[in-house]
Amino acid sequence: MNNCIFCKIINGEIPAKKIYEDDEMVAFHDIRPAAPVHVLVIPKKHIQSLMHLEAEDTALAGRLMYKAQELAHKHCGEKGARFVINAGNHGGQTVDHLHIHVLGGRFLTWPPG
Repeated sequence: MNNCIFCKIINGEIPAKKIYEDDEMVAFHDIRPAAPVHVLVIPKKHIQSLMHLEAEDTALAGRLMYKAQELAHKHCGEKGARFVINAGNHGGQTVDHLHIHVLGGRFLTWPPG
């Protein structure tokens, strides 16, 4: 996807403070953090949103979730974290590329907004 900011980060066209990368995914610090820890975990495969997963993507989705919890343990500690996946305009998604927000480092209130 030529205009996708996350695809540009994956391709090295836009810098990011990466904390993890492998053949399938990248994790990096959000540029507008909503908590002391705010990391995004994204697949390298362009998938528009959680609403656009195909059956062939289920293993990848599981690995993304597992990596998100690993990063939460490492960066948020054992007090907990919040995992957020927005999907579509009404769901609050602002970048049309599947991503998991990992938030922590403070007590998070509910509802979020």
